[in-house]
Amino acid sequence: MPLTLRVDGDRWRAHLRRTAAAYDGVVPVTKGNGYGFGLVSLARRAEWLGADSGVDTVAAGMYEEVPGLLSRFTGDVLVMSPWRPFLAGPAADVMGNDRVLHTVGRLDDLAALAARRPGARVVVEVLTSMTRHGMGRHDLAAAAGLVRAGRLRLEGLALHLPLVGDREPEAEQWSAVLAASQLNTDTLWVSHLDPQQVARLRADRPGLRVRPRVGTALWLGDRGALQVQATVLDRHAVRRGQRVGYRQRPLPRAGHLMVIAGGTAHGVALEAPATAGTARQRAVALAKGGLESAGLAMSPFVIDGRQRWFIEPPHMQVSLVYVPAGAAVPDLGDEVDVRVRLTTTHVDRVELV
Repeated sequence: MPLTLRVDGDRWRAHLRRTAAAYDGVVPVTKGNGYGFGLVSLARRAEWLGADSGVDTVAAGMYEEVPGLLSRFTGDVLVMSPWRPFLAGPAADVMGNDRVLHTVGRLDDLAALAARRPGARVVVEVLTSMTRHGMGRHDLAAAAGLVRAGRLRLEGLALHLPLVGDREPEAEQWSAVLAASQLNTDTLWVSHLDPQQVARLRADRPGLRVRPRVGTALWLGDRGALQVQATVLDRHAVRRGQRVGYRQRPLPRAGHLMVIAGGTAHGVALEAPATAGTARQRAVALAKGGLESAGLAMSPFVIDGRQRWFIEPPHMQVSLVYVPAGAAVPDLGDEVDVRVRLTTTHVDRVELV
């Protein structure tokens, strides 16, 4: 019962080459569900990019992802989640691996890591306007002292910038802080700067080695090369008022009930909270909330050129979708397009075509 991600291989590979060339020194981000491809697949593709475009480091989201990346990628792995003294399991398992770079965002953690693993490779993270993890600028002198005292190998300063706002000036400010600090490094790891912003930062500070960490723009930047499709597993002609599904809700009109591959186990219908930053976005959110309160929710499945309504919330591996009378209905075994976010979708298979 496959939910399939089909990839135009030549087009996708060309996009990966262009993106790697545009960023120069790119660090592919390989985390979570592997942007829909799976972590193992991205590790292999990063290895290919290493031979093709000089990629020497990938970024993992958390320590649990590191062993699989190390087994399929021969370069370094930067863990973006900060190391903490209470981490066990995978974090402890890779502590002695010299290919792993640990991100540290607190002075106490820097001291603890030095005590447990003298000589570890570390990246110091600073607290940007994201306000998630990191040290303040006034902590950097103490951080430099702890790095020296603990015989840690400092691999750079890390900035995790927001998706909106004045990211470029903030990156420049931290570059100046790094230049004036006692940290013995000329490397700056950055997230969420585009190629033009990275190029300007390098031009303004020729001695700075900028390492852009890139995920979505790399793997999903050419969405036209990627197509998600789901298999039709069953279909039933239904009449107006007929009760169907787990919840036995009556149907509003006659048509067809389609049973389609893809449910909660695949991440179908999972949705990030809406930002609703504009009046239009707030109006859309309000309209959707009203529809959902009435038991209506739009599915991501496209049949006869239109997204169709869920009959009820997705099941674990399939969804029930309503198609009104008069619309063209696919046969069993046919595939339909699915409009989903690949960062929250777990497909059954990936096919390069």
